[in-house]
Amino acid sequence: MTISPISLAGKTALVTGASSGLGWATAVALAHHGANIVVTARREERLRQLCAEIESTGTKAVFFAGDAAAEATAQQTIALAVATFGHLDILINNAGAGNYKNLIDTSAEEYDALMNANVRSGFLFSRHAVPHMIEQKQGTILFISSVSGLQGVAGEAVYSASKFAQVGFAQSLDAELRKHGIKVGVICPGGMKTEFAVGHGRTEDYVRSSHMMEPHEVAEAIVFACLQPPNLRIPQMTVRHMG
Repeated sequence: MTISPISLAGKTALVTGASSGLGWATAVALAHHGANIVVTARREERLRQLCAEIESTGTKAVFFAGDAAAEATAQQTIALAVATFGHLDILINNAGAGNYKNLIDTSAEEYDALMNANVRSGFLFSRHAVPHMIEQKQGTILFISSVSGLQGVAGEAVYSASKFAQVGFAQSLDAELRKHGIKVGVICPGGMKTEFAVGHGRTEDYVRSSHMMEPHEVAEAIVFACLQPPNLRIPQMTVRHMG
């Protein structure tokens, strides 16, 4: 029996929070595997640079700049994907924020900001992507959570709560959408060498000298989850470094 390699050629992938770090690396990795790319984040110039980098490899890429926690951003980015490429096959809910503080040092405004960035954004993009995926009877939705969504630690209560919420949301959607041919999973990485949470509990020196993973390494794990055969899905994956 000959086994044909699985390709993302012709697929359309949307990555939120793509202007830096893991989002950027994931968009590039998916493009290298043949997917057409749609990216969104708040920093428009970064998105222009990312699309130029992707298109220099011969892959098509478009962007929409906006706050992932705003419903209009989700609606317009998904509309752009469908208008440009005709369909949306992969959604990577990567947008998020980190803030590592003790409870008594955390304000209500910081709580709202974390929940909006880490939970509301994934709800909105999934809510508006799923009707298209139901109609085409296939799709993959991945949430980028964290090991902090599996085990709470001191000084990260609100952050962990938002990441636990992503895990629960993904598990429920997996049960709800599987009958429509839609795969839903959650990726739980450990720390990465990105600007994420620098100034909100981490310093540049701490990140640089750590054993944390490079974003392109975790991006390959995300691509792996997107490359499973039609009858296979990865509901949950934990990704850790060797340090």
